[in-house]
Amino acid sequence: MRYCFQLQVREDRLEEYVERHKAVWPEMQDALRATGWRNYSLFLRPDGLLIGYVEADNLAASEAAMAATDVNTRWQAEMAPFFAGTTPDDGFPLLTEVFHLTEPEEA
Repeated sequence: MRYCFQLQVREDRLEEYVERHKAVWPEMQDALRATGWRNYSLFLRPDGLLIGYVEADNLAASEAAMAATDVNTRWQAEMAPFFAGTTPDDGFPLLTEVFHLTEPEEA
């Protein structure tokens, strides 16, 4: 399954947010992989609009598994001040997929 979500990063924290994500802790990356997150990407617009994309067999189960990890608790505590409104700990407001380009079927 593919999932897309939207969050808002505070404009006064954009540069630091980008810098922090250039060096995501290896243990955080390992935890994401271990809890079923695949092809996870974040995209940031200059006004702070953050779009996330992730593939998972069951996003709710993957989120719950991450929430139970110590590394996620520490990471989210450090990241919370970067967000305006909803934070990742509050849950991701998912966007509805309306189109997906697939490979043509072979004849």
